[in-house]
Amino acid sequence: MNGEPLPKPTAPRPQRGPRQRLSEDERRRQIMVATIQEVAERGYESTSLTRIAARADVAKGLVWHYFAGKDDLMEQTAKATMDTLRGHIVDALDLSLPVPDIIRAALRAAAEQIRTRRTELIALTRIAQNLRGTDGERVTADFYEQTYRGQEDLFRRGQAEGSLGDFDTRVMAVTYQGSIDIMLAYLEEHPDVEPHDYAAKLAEILLGGMQTRS
Repeated sequence: MNGEPLPKPTAPRPQRGPRQRLSEDERRRQIMVATIQEVAERGYESTSLTRIAARADVAKGLVWHYFAGKDDLMEQTAKATMDTLRGHIVDALDLSLPVPDIIRAALRAAAEQIRTRRTELIALTRIAQNLRGTDGERVTADFYEQTYRGQEDLFRRGQAEGSLGDFDTRVMAVTYQGSIDIMLAYLEEHPDVEPHDYAAKLAEILLGGMQTRS
């Protein structure tokens, strides 16, 4: 012994498990979830690929690997989010009911999302308001196309069963969806308004223009 103090024992390093390997679809979904959260919190213009990559816990280069750039990421995120929101509404419906009752239930389910899917709705609205194509115009038409088609199918079914009148189903689908978008924007700005009450009143206004008149 030379009189030098013995080194203090060190705690063993924790053993890390193997890093989970995600599929391409799971990784893309992880990045899009981070995009929704960033846009909802910071706004469209303040959201960057660097911030998105950090929130998703991936290298920025991986974002570029899956998406062509910010615009492509925003567009794909918006479409995927709209598909998800639409799916939640459809899943909540009893499609065996008469069409007017389905419309009432659909509007109620859409209004409920201001409580259950607020982050997604805020981000989707901001993306739709800001994303521009190469011509400088808003890129929104593609977001709604599948939604319009589903609504047109429902309206045609109502016309066939005699519960809805004769009208242009595409014009009505655009009007109907526009009313939903305005409802959600209003409910976001006025949290004191009861969503189900608003949806019920909107349903009767819309159905007043859709239903057959005796």
